[in-house]
Amino acid sequence: MALDPHLVLSANLPRPAPIAARRGPLRLVARNQDGALELEPDESQSHDSRRTRIWEFDASLHCSIVGTCLTTTELRHVLDKLKIGATASDHELHASGVALAGRREAGAKFLQKALDRRHRVAVTRYSKAKILVALAALWAESLKQGDIPGSYWAVLTHPLATEELVKQAFGDVHMLSHLVGAANRADIRRLRELEQENAVLADKIERQQRRLQEGFVARDRTIQRLNEMLAASDRAESPPTPNAEEAADGALRDLNRHLAREIARRERSDARASQLAAALQKSDDALQRSERRSETVERELELIEAHLAALAEPSTAGSADALDVSGITVLYVGGRAHQTPQIKGLIESAGGRFLHHDGGIEQSSGLLPGLIGRADRVLFPIDCVSHEAVATIKRVSRALGRSYEPLRTASLACVLAALLRMRGSREQAEAQ
Repeated sequence: MALDPHLVLSANLPRPAPIAARRGPLRLVARNQDGALELEPDESQSHDSRRTRIWEFDASLHCSIVGTCLTTTELRHVLDKLKIGATASDHELHASGVALAGRREAGAKFLQKALDRRHRVAVTRYSKAKILVALAALWAESLKQGDIPGSYWAVLTHPLATEELVKQAFGDVHMLSHLVGAANRADIRRLRELEQENAVLADKIERQQRRLQEGFVARDRTIQRLNEMLAASDRAESPPTPNAEEAADGALRDLNRHLAREIARRERSDARASQLAAALQKSDDALQRSERRSETVERELELIEAHLAALAEPSTAGSADALDVSGITVLYVGGRAHQTPQIKGLIESAGGRFLHHDGGIEQSSGLLPGLIGRADRVLFPIDCVSHEAVATIKRVSRALGRSYEPLRTASLACVLAALLRMRGSREQAEAQ
């Protein structure tokens, strides 16, 4: 599953009122005061009971759909049909797919067919939902089970999906990108070792199966030969000699012992193969989580490098890369005590106002709702904050319409990246 954490829209969207009718194509509009963005149905389009097509979504959703619901191989196959991006990198391929999604006549219908074909089972399962509550429950269950790509496509395109449910699904997919592990070379190396060990074990099992089959054939031949000897003895009306009977019994015992050993060896090999397959799947999952975490870290580093480059060149001090969050009150919850003065200095030097709560270690948790009410944005590191504080932040922020963002770690780099994203969101809102 490839998640696209580029979009930070969901963290800025206020909760909309429920809508009973089917929503039409979605578009982005700017709201008043804090300039937050919101998805709303495009009333210029008719409402019907059919599923939404990919070109009917606002362009801001195309990136998450293409990145989450199609693998790179499937996307390349679609673009190959259109003779696009034959030698493009994965990133260039993704950008081409996102640009294509909004143009029906240019080939977006091929993307629609590919998505419907890949996620036919999920679309069929979601089509059984006849009310909005059932549709939302299906999405919650899919999210809990980690069944994201097909369910994301099915819930977005469902005729009953409202803009509130679309925003919820979009936000859930976005937040998954913040909860991944760091890239780990040991995981990759272990994955390769398991693949090689699995191949060796498969060859060994195949050889044992051949030997087992040869043992069965040899046993059958011996039994057949003994039966022929017994039949010949009966025809001659002479009882078999004690030596012949003992030889036959000994041959059968030897064959049975050999067969029992081969069966036990095969059972052990099958058990080992199952263990290796489970370990391989676990390592593969860990590798995917590590790759997603690595992508998140790389994006943060790009933002920070751009900001440092702007600071290093006086001629560009007023450029778009300069950090400016003037007029924004930031509440930082949790973190490490020795970093608090540094974070305060960083926010105030960028023109913002700084509030802090330690998450309930020394300060009372009852102070949090009041601080959230005074803040425009709430930040908290997920590796250094209590579960109780996080639950309070989410509950009160939703009630007051405040934006909150969990940070990957309690570090200045993560805070700086969040401030740069804040600035970018505000500039985008002002541009509209």
